[in-house]
Amino acid sequence: MKNKKHFALFIMLVITSMAIVGQVPTPGPPSPPGLPIDGGLIFLVVSGVLYGVKKKIKN
Repeated sequence: MKNKKHFALFIMLVITSMAIVGQVPTPGPPSPPGLPIDGGLIFLVVSGVLYGVKKKIKN
């Protein structure tokens, strides 16, 4: 039983490694640089804090 588990693990590792190595990036223009975190994130944090305070006061 233990040998079957080891064999199954080995087969799964071989198949996944072949799938990972077989992926070739497509040629094309370079990707743009990452976008900066702007006011949208601050709005979400502030609204989450206000919502939590409102729920805490209500209970």
